[in-house]
Amino acid sequence: MLNNITDCEEGEGGPNSQGDGNPKESSPFINSSAASDAEKSQQYDGKNMALFEEEMDTSPMVSSLLSSLANYSNLPTGSKEHEEEENNEEGARPSKKPLGTLMGVYLPCIQNIFGVILFLRMTWMVGIGGVFGSFVIVFMCCSTTMLTAISMSAIATNGVVPAGGSYYMISRSLGPEFGGAVGICFYLGTTFAGAMYILGCIEILLIEGLEGAEAEAALLNNMRVYGTIVLSLMALVVFVGVKYVNKLALLFLACVILSILAVYAGVIKTAIDPPVFPVCLLGNRTLLSKGYDVCAKVIEIDNETITTKLWRSFCDSESLNATCDEYFTNNNVTEIQGIPGVTSGILAENLFGNYLEKGVFLEKRGLASDVDPDSPITSSNRYVLSDITSFFTLLVGIYFPSVTGIMAGSNRSGDLRDAQKSIPIGTIAAITTTSTVYMSCVVLFGACIEGVVLKRQVRVSGNLVIGTLAWPSPWVIVFGSFFSTCGAGLQSLTGAPRLLQAISRDGIIPFLRVFGHGKANGEPTWALLLTASICEIGIIIASLDAVAPILSMFFLMCYMFVNLACALQTLLRTPNWRPRFKFYHWALSFLGMSLCLSLMFICSWYYAIVAMGIATCIYKYIEFCGAEKEWGDGIRGISLSAARFALMRLEEGPPHTKNWRPQILVLVSVDADQNVEQPRLLSLTNQLKAGKGLTIVGTAVQGTFLDNYTEAQRADQVHTLMEMERVKGFSQVVISSNLRDATSHLIQVGGLGGLKHNTVMVSWPRNWKQPEYHQQFRNFIEVVRETTVASMALLVPKNISSYPSNGERFTEGHIDVWWIVHDGGMLMLLPFLLRQHKVWRKCKMRIFTVAQLDDNSIQMKKDLITFLYHLRIDAVVEVVELHDSDISATRVSPLLTGVSFLPFTLSHCHVMAQLIHSKNASTPTSPTSPTSPAGPAGGAATWTDNRGADKGKNLFAASPESQTRYMTCTQGQGNQSDVRRMHTAMRLNELIMKKSKEAKLVLLNMPGPPKNRVGNENYMEFLEVLTEGLNRVLLVRGGGREVITIYS
Repeated sequence: MLNNITDCEEGEGGPNSQGDGNPKESSPFINSSAASDAEKSQQYDGKNMALFEEEMDTSPMVSSLLSSLANYSNLPTGSKEHEEEENNEEGARPSKKPLGTLMGVYLPCIQNIFGVILFLRMTWMVGIGGVFGSFVIVFMCCSTTMLTAISMSAIATNGVVPAGGSYYMISRSLGPEFGGAVGICFYLGTTFAGAMYILGCIEILLIEGLEGAEAEAALLNNMRVYGTIVLSLMALVVFVGVKYVNKLALLFLACVILSILAVYAGVIKTAIDPPVFPVCLLGNRTLLSKGYDVCAKVIEIDNETITTKLWRSFCDSESLNATCDEYFTNNNVTEIQGIPGVTSGILAENLFGNYLEKGVFLEKRGLASDVDPDSPITSSNRYVLSDITSFFTLLVGIYFPSVTGIMAGSNRSGDLRDAQKSIPIGTIAAITTTSTVYMSCVVLFGACIEGVVLKRQVRVSGNLVIGTLAWPSPWVIVFGSFFSTCGAGLQSLTGAPRLLQAISRDGIIPFLRVFGHGKANGEPTWALLLTASICEIGIIIASLDAVAPILSMFFLMCYMFVNLACALQTLLRTPNWRPRFKFYHWALSFLGMSLCLSLMFICSWYYAIVAMGIATCIYKYIEFCGAEKEWGDGIRGISLSAARFALMRLEEGPPHTKNWRPQILVLVSVDADQNVEQPRLLSLTNQLKAGKGLTIVGTAVQGTFLDNYTEAQRADQVHTLMEMERVKGFSQVVISSNLRDATSHLIQVGGLGGLKHNTVMVSWPRNWKQPEYHQQFRNFIEVVRETTVASMALLVPKNISSYPSNGERFTEGHIDVWWIVHDGGMLMLLPFLLRQHKVWRKCKMRIFTVAQLDDNSIQMKKDLITFLYHLRIDAVVEVVELHDSDISATRVSPLLTGVSFLPFTLSHCHVMAQLIHSKNASTPTSPTSPTSPAGPAGGAATWTDNRGADKGKNLFAASPESQTRYMTCTQGQGNQSDVRRMHTAMRLNELIMKKSKEAKLVLLNMPGPPKNRVGNENYMEFLEVLTEGLNRVLLVRGGGREVITIYS
């Protein structure tokens, strides 16, 4: 026995066995060296490990395992079973990881979070939304990123996270469908972020020294041209020398930090010496600085009153008697300090927001103004007007990109010295730092700057508002913001193509595989080209305020699924979920997910719908066309948990009749090559699956489990045939010492819990009359008995090879139902299910039932029509009458008449001797054979003439042989029963042939099997005679319960 096991191991898993031809990942868990027996003997000699020598190929010694783990660095993309195909392309990475928390996570996150919005839009947001409203926006956005960072930290510390960042985490946590969809959204967000940074860079340069309508015209007319040029230059830099981008990252970051420090220094300086920053007001309206040289209507020079440039702007001449604008005449000119300082108390005035329509005058609160509401507005080009229609949700959409970039640390996880320590600390510290800066800036801007200045979106007197506040010079902000936007744009154009390349190399989106290729050094050339093309779309939009909400959508969707992944893994409590970061909770992740979803619709509901539509389309595309990946994701865990919950619920009791559907166990046989012998069984199963029930395809293999396991695995390939026939279900193979027991095991143990089969489908045994197939029909009858005992329905298609395939179509014809005994409604339900399939859709349904002469056939037909009407089944009804002496003991459905058919007793069992002899000639042991020495009761059977030929001719007109003579059984009650059954089978077959010979399918009740096994051959004869001459027959036995109801 030990030798056999050894031979088996060497043959299947030994060094000489042939694998799949793919090199495996060098893992410390696998001893990949194929040592000879002699080498193994020397290797373990003296180590007292001889007892485990044979297992060392698959189970290495703990000492070598720990040593390999301690020095292991070749985990480019995760565990072996997940990433084998990627490891075939990637070599071992160097084990040196020099980056720590500060340089590897904290500073990259700081650089990516601080950006163009802080310098170009933060002051405007405070002026429009007020300190309180802006603080709420900042707090809400920062809270979202903080909660996302907590969830991301939990995922990132749950094992090794290679380069790939959020895409890797989401795809390995939620599966390839969610991973691909969110990965593409994250890629689009990063790409549009590059466009936003380029637009910010152009805005800083293009409108230097301009304000008002001139600045707006410059944006509209020249942004696309200069933006395209800058995009081309940046893409060229990334293509030629991406390493220089990384080296300049610290320089760009230093510029950003210096700019922020200059702002804080300017705030401190305002408390001591506020800068001179005059703002001229006419009434309470703000005037353009280019429209005046002195903030006054007239000035005194040498005791002479002289009009100013401002006067000439509103009047038709320089004369003091000139006709002037009515508002100019009625209101005084006032000069105020634009930056009164942090101690001025202006904070109270800026506390609440004032949302404006586009083109509305910027007015100072608390200042009187004399306005005639009926007078037309004139000289509007002399005032400062609002640049854009503003509202709360717009501010959220514009601001949110300034808090993105929290994934920068996790994207570099492959280069960190200790990623599981650095990612949580660095990311959370960076978010805390940036959130503090943003919140403090909201308060400080509101406390230092006048509201009419804050509401200027672009510039005041040619300078950035925040630049005017900064110390020592506004140029610090200009250079800082310029380098910040350039650096962030280069980082986006560097990171987005690599993200697309990672998605493409995963192979989950087939049409993107071309973007997985690049230059010889791995640089993603094609991905960079696509990224630049998409980025150009954002450049063409030419509006920072319009592009910002677009990338907000994609980033928010990415963050939402990071939170979902963490919450899902936490709630599922999978054994592999063991993060080192302990400060997380599913409720926090769920809150973060809810905030992300809310912010998506707050920013822009239509952009949110578009983004979700894009993600849904990608999800469905991957689901139907993408590569199948098993990454141990949480969605599979949800499926397992949901399946367990549903199975436990199903155990609470049997399903109601309204919920009953055929859960089919299909018993198929396989040939010597383990190919299914009756593939049309699966076609018929698919055509019956309108009930959406369970399908189990069971295969019996003869032998022992140890000797025939490989054969059973080959037989389990029936699942391939199931996919071809589009049968959604499971396959199951049972090995037993004989096929009879294996089939019985399948019937007994198929399914799980409450999700068990309630219907068995088995093909009619062909050639059963031949001696070598006798065991086959005996097994068939045992299946009939076992399903009867187990209260399962039974479907027996005869002539299964003539049944239509799924590709065929019947353009006309009938499905005939012969309802002889009530079976719980199976005969009614099956044709209805079949007609839902396109093969049988054009066929019409006819129902035939049987009545006695003393029954009211007309009333039965009316009752049956009413019954079918209540069942919502369309069918043609026909009642067939049989004489009492022509039908066996049975009952008509009590649903129709409520009157039972009385058993028919024949004083003598009429049958023809020649027919009986011919029917049983192929079965020498038949108890009804004239040559049998004894009947089933043990007595001798004698056959004598008793009746005339006239009666026989009348009864058996369908058979010429039946007109020869009548025989009467004079002994043995068992023989009388068999003759009566044969008589009934022949008479019913005559009627069925007369009515349904041209039908596409005939369904009829299947008689029950004999109680003892002596009459098995006769039972098969009865069924053969009953169905003789019919092309397609489906014999049906009910499971003893109602399966169809008239109630809703």
